[in-house]
Amino acid sequence: MVGVKDDGRPLFLRIAEQIEGSIVDGSLAEEAQVPSTNELAAFHRINPATAAKGVNQLVADGVLYKRRGIGMFVATGARTLLLERRREEFAQEYLAPLLAEARKLGMDADQVRKMIDTWEEA
Repeated sequence: MVGVKDDGRPLFLRIAEQIEGSIVDGSLAEEAQVPSTNELAAFHRINPATAAKGVNQLVADGVLYKRRGIGMFVATGARTLLLERRREEFAQEYLAPLLAEARKLGMDADQVRKMIDTWEEA
């Protein structure tokens, strides 16, 4: 895992997002064991409680699950769940403002699609 970049958000959220990113990009497969909170804490030089908070958030979200005495594992369906959530976040963050601006400019969906196709070809 790559170090967590300081962007002003709470560290436990950045740890959780880093694990999520590894699941989405396939470097952590479903049913694979994730690093322990102590390993995460040592790697990032943070308090183990902070690492645990990030991991516990992923458990609460259904992304990870605990095997008592063994560790944390990626849940079956976690990648699909994360992809769906990220697609929705993408739509809210990027598509909604894009379409709002297009409407202000008098553009319809077909014109926006054509513009996107033009950019893809470039």
